[in-house]
Amino acid sequence: MTDTTALSATESSAALLASARVLVVDDSRLMRMALIRALQQLGVRDISEAGNGREALARLHVDSFDVMLLDVEMPEMSGIELLLAMKQDASIGRVPVIVISSSEQIETAVRCIEAGADDFLPKTFNPTLLRARVTSSIEKKRLRDLDARRVVELQTEKDRLERTQRRLDEELAEAGRYVQSCFPAPSTSPLRVDWFYQPSTELGGDSFGYHWIDDEHFAVYLLDVCGHGVGACLLSVTAINVIRSGALPNTDFRDPGAVLAALSNAFLCEKQNEMYFTLWYGVYHAPTRTLRHASGGHPPALLLAPAAADEVASSVQLRAPGLIIGVMPDVSYDAQTIQVPPGSCLLVPCDGCFEIVDAEGHDATYEDFEAFMQGSGRAEGGLEALFAWGRNRRGAPILDDDFTIVRIHF
Repeated sequence: MTDTTALSATESSAALLASARVLVVDDSRLMRMALIRALQQLGVRDISEAGNGREALARLHVDSFDVMLLDVEMPEMSGIELLLAMKQDASIGRVPVIVISSSEQIETAVRCIEAGADDFLPKTFNPTLLRARVTSSIEKKRLRDLDARRVVELQTEKDRLERTQRRLDEELAEAGRYVQSCFPAPSTSPLRVDWFYQPSTELGGDSFGYHWIDDEHFAVYLLDVCGHGVGACLLSVTAINVIRSGALPNTDFRDPGAVLAALSNAFLCEKQNEMYFTLWYGVYHAPTRTLRHASGGHPPALLLAPAAADEVASSVQLRAPGLIIGVMPDVSYDAQTIQVPPGSCLLVPCDGCFEIVDAEGHDATYEDFEAFMQGSGRAEGGLEALFAWGRNRRGAPILDDDFTIVRIHF
């Protein structure tokens, strides 16, 4: 250690002693005076005294101290009894205690150490030893206080984070309820329509809708925004509201290709934080029983042919290949038309209904989904059964992607 370092350490020790609060506890006034005088010579300025353990305990509850010098044998309350009382009270238990003992009290001093004392000094001490013991105890007290403050600060920060998390959870739950409030209610007439929706997180990127454009044309649509969370949810709800309200200028909403082209221009991903979505959009013309449909990167809808309740239905995949919505401007989309026989059932799924990985890492396919729905797609609980099939395959109550499907009975 250099002289400069040694000098710095000495100054630090002197500053520590000068700022310390010390309590001297001894039933002998002469011993108290000797200790107080020795402490003053070390530079300690704030010194209190007590003549027994009970008086010291009362002082500890009123004032804060950095170290206590404690005699072992005292009337009313001994040093050990005081230590045990301090041990039971966390508010005063962090004060370091140096036991002052004579040579014949060494065993008692050891018991005091076991009861919670930090150090001991013989009654015939020298100033250097006193300085070392007191300085060490004060440093220990400061570290304990620092640790205690850090614990309080950490707990305060933890409480703040927990409050913030609860608020965010409540807001996410409220947002989730709002999203679902935007979905149309199931209907029974003139078409029977129902759906099943289960996001993989608090806020999913799927959305859907259906409505009568006029007395003859019924639109059904389902979109899937890339990703999950708040951003995906906002884009999903915004796009679905644009479709539902018909808020695309100069667009014939009876023409699926025109709707997708207009949406792609309106929601270019470069203006949507690089987010895009897939979309299946169909329009059923009730008088002719024809369904025109177009797709922007979305899985095909599935049209189940009429069949008895206990029969496996044949099906047709309603594909109309087209680019994902928003990838580039001025994209054209071709619509296709199919005849819808009475008693048919249309299923419009998102990819989360079949892109499900099992425990062995194997992906399900659209054909797996199609085979399942050929047998169960028309049943009263068919959509719930499909979700249960997906959960069983994944081996988890919640799937990795949003699960959304709309069903229309014609």
